[in-house]
Amino acid sequence: MKLEDVAVIGVGMTRFGAYRERTLVDLAREAGLRALDDAGVSFRDVGEAFVGYMQATPMTGIRIMKEFGLTGLPVSHVENASATGLIAFREAAYAVSSGRCDVAMALGFEKMTDLARGSGQGRGVGRDTIDSVILPAAYFALWATRRMYERGTKPEHFARIAAKNWNAGARNPWSHRQPDHVVTIEEVLASPKVAEPLTAMMSCPVSDGAACAILARKDLARRLRPGRPLVVPLSSSLQTETYTRGHTFLGPVVGPASMTRDAALQAYEEAGLGPSDVNVALVHDAFANEELEYYELLGFCAPGDAEKLLEEGETEPRGRIPFNTDGGLIARGHPGGPTGLAQIHELALQLRGEAGARQVEGARVGLAHLVGGGSVCTVNLLRRE
Repeated sequence: MKLEDVAVIGVGMTRFGAYRERTLVDLAREAGLRALDDAGVSFRDVGEAFVGYMQATPMTGIRIMKEFGLTGLPVSHVENASATGLIAFREAAYAVSSGRCDVAMALGFEKMTDLARGSGQGRGVGRDTIDSVILPAAYFALWATRRMYERGTKPEHFARIAAKNWNAGARNPWSHRQPDHVVTIEEVLASPKVAEPLTAMMSCPVSDGAACAILARKDLARRLRPGRPLVVPLSSSLQTETYTRGHTFLGPVVGPASMTRDAALQAYEEAGLGPSDVNVALVHDAFANEELEYYELLGFCAPGDAEKLLEEGETEPRGRIPFNTDGGLIARGHPGGPTGLAQIHELALQLRGEAGARQVEGARVGLAHLVGGGSVCTVNLLRRE
């Protein structure tokens, strides 16, 4: 989907973390008010809202919107597993780009610590028999093991990605994990095993949090924040899985490789850009081996060259294409509903030049990618004007 005449005018989020004593309402209100303040608008100005969450009860999003005001605006609930927040952003961008409203809000929230204390189920209800008894870590471990067998990848490669993202989290005040020292490859490898070859430090934490983005027509954006660089969504691709051989063991979590590759190609084509134009990329890295795969699937290197790209430092903060500059899911955290909107938060700051210690010099184009339940993939491109 090509997007026109729409800009990100405000972003806000809570620090992701474990908040046993805080409510969803409290977290969502904090993120939403920060985004409205950053945009320079009031809730009365919002013409349509999209709320992203996975685990809360029906109508939770409506109840949370009432915390901001009773304005009669339409509110839609978006849910697509890990991709929820980015798809809420996509819907809000389209609401403005299509002319349905002048200002739209995308708000995501989740308390995964409540789920971790709760049911004891694996993947949850509504899955087939095989799928329901294998936890996500096992699927990602199978994917990692397959790459090691086919490509000669070493656990050290996965550990290098994890260490990079932990150290990025230390520079991000919104990150769940903020180590007080430089995390090393050896430290990551020595952490407890989750599922061979993946360790605890190669895995995302159980997080709570909320994040929000406000979008508006470009003329409104310029009028509201005249001295601020304009951050505009260019394209948003959303695809579901296509059957491929071996899908039973690849699809339920990570999805077939074609899904990310095809979604990226569509997003690039609609934006009139290519991988070489992207200055910073944020991708789904619930486990470190994912990021390595996406170097290739998003077009940043040829198939089989991801390890070389990593070894040469090209995905480091000062490399050719920095990945997960905010710590990614591994350090920033992965509450589910707000994860994609946290990516938009980071890209907005990067493209404005406001990311502080983690700023990518000269960042003009950013990419946000998430996979949801292995069954959907979304790739979004934003640019500084």
